[in-house]
Amino acid sequence: MMTPREIVSELDKYIVGQNDAKKAVAVALRNRWRRSQVPEPLHSEITPKNILMIGPTGVGKTEIARRLAKFTDAPFVKTEATKFTEVGYVGRNVESIIRDLMESGMKLTRESRKRRVQTRARELAEERVLELLVPPPRQITNPDGSTVVPAEGAAKRRFREQLRAGLLDEQVLEAEVPANGPVVNMITPEGMDDMENQLQSIFEKIQQQRKEKKRLKVKELLEIFTDEEASKMIDKDEVTREAIDNVENNGIVFIDEIDKIAKGGESSGADVSREGVQRDLLPLIEGTSVKTKYGWVRTDHILFIASGAFHLSKPSDLVPELQGRLPIRVELKSLTVEDFERILTATDASIVKQYQALLAADGAEVTFTPEAIRAIASYAFDVNERTENIGARRLHTVMEKLLEQVSFEAGNQSKMQVSIDQAYVRERLGELAADEDLSRYVL
Repeated sequence: MMTPREIVSELDKYIVGQNDAKKAVAVALRNRWRRSQVPEPLHSEITPKNILMIGPTGVGKTEIARRLAKFTDAPFVKTEATKFTEVGYVGRNVESIIRDLMESGMKLTRESRKRRVQTRARELAEERVLELLVPPPRQITNPDGSTVVPAEGAAKRRFREQLRAGLLDEQVLEAEVPANGPVVNMITPEGMDDMENQLQSIFEKIQQQRKEKKRLKVKELLEIFTDEEASKMIDKDEVTREAIDNVENNGIVFIDEIDKIAKGGESSGADVSREGVQRDLLPLIEGTSVKTKYGWVRTDHILFIASGAFHLSKPSDLVPELQGRLPIRVELKSLTVEDFERILTATDASIVKQYQALLAADGAEVTFTPEAIRAIASYAFDVNERTENIGARRLHTVMEKLLEQVSFEAGNQSKMQVSIDQAYVRERLGELAADEDLSRYVL
């Protein structure tokens, strides 16, 4: 388990600044490991210290939580608090958050179990493909009535070698594979979750049993057969037990826009509806049992991270009980020009690297001078200041407009080299950024 400093270092690869928020989630994550080292009876008494992130949109709140779950391989679900208020009392029940988290946990556990049996599953998949390529040898009946199956022939050995070398990947074969039917999402009236779970399970079983003949490439068949064989080799009951344990002890729930259900928040529902949703969240965050189609799930040790901009409200507008269940508060700062520069170039998956890789697919080599990067960051910052502050998301809008012509021309010629300097940025963005009305609608 990583130390808080190592967790922050990992987050730094993808998120610029916001050290207070990174430290808070790093400590919360490390405390889970610390709790696992504590014997009973204290072990059960130690609960997560849930976090409330406060800050404008686009500064990294969601990304911090998402990256945290990704590199710890923890079940994760993101939801918006407004989902439970937009249509009043007919809206989704807050317990659906845990059901969605359980689905995430099941997916993670299945994939983990499949990886453990991947080698054997691949071998079995190869055998199934070879049977399509080379029919199995016929049994030989001896004069005494006994039967003998001939050893693997030279043809099959040759095909096996070619298969493993990837020489047969593009060959097309006809085989029975699981049918790709439409995904059925059940929508049932509020309070009928049991019926929804039962119907969903029935549809899933029917879907799994359906087969259809298809002509597919060998490499595609190998993937399908490997997945099928791996599924047969894992114990569903063990997967369910492991997934429930993983969700209960490692699950992370991110609730965005929680300010929209505060009394001072902007919402289409009545105040009583918003406060009702807050009170529905209380037992979930404090600790309760939620029934899912896989069994009961305890929420006592699930980490809840709530976030909101709180432009029209403040954290104290939340009901006192909910405030008490989100004891750690961190404020995320608005992004500066220097932050925008680092987001453009310094992170592992920086915006500039993304655009360069996309255009390279069409043979276009695009380079940026340091002055150009500074100018892009400045324009994005200025537009945020004068119109709506949407944080780092503004950079995507600005870059799309900047590279609009390059993106259009790329692919029309085999080789293309473009150097983006300060003059180019000024030419493409200067007039737009200077006109507040234009920048409001274009940038």
